[in-house]
Amino acid sequence: MITLYTDGSAKGNPGNGGYGLVLLSGSLRKEFSVGYQLTTNNRMELLSVIVGLETLKIENSSVVVYSDSKYVVDAVEKKWVFAWEKKNFNKKKNPDLWIRFLKVYRKHSVKFIWIKGHANNKENERCDFLAVKAAESKNLKIDSWYENNVANDNKLF
Repeated sequence: MITLYTDGSAKGNPGNGGYGLVLLSGSLRKEFSVGYQLTTNNRMELLSVIVGLETLKIENSSVVVYSDSKYVVDAVEKKWVFAWEKKNFNKKKNPDLWIRFLKVYRKHSVKFIWIKGHANNKENERCDFLAVKAAESKNLKIDSWYENNVANDNKLF
């Protein structure tokens, strides 16, 4: 059994963003975080789950994902994402990430549990710290899909 805690952050929405994740299995623990220069909170929430699942080396792993993102948890647990997929993500946000998510999601047995953010859950607080620190770092990556497909459409000049 693998436990994955995830969180995303954005300083401004859109703005600098980051994700943090903690993977636990028995006595093993891994932490990851990356920051981006222009993105959204929801993209970072979803990306944290994707990267956590992509990190797993053994297919068909049993994974419990703890997330404070209703966007991510409800999309999967209420099966919205599967309906979106059937409609080719028409008029849905973040199709690039949802397609990437479904690819890795289908390689494992994944259960999502929503947890309240900022409610003294040790691992959720750690993920939040990692995500915020990544968003505030000087070494920010470019969220190319977002910048090329969304951000430029929203510019006034």
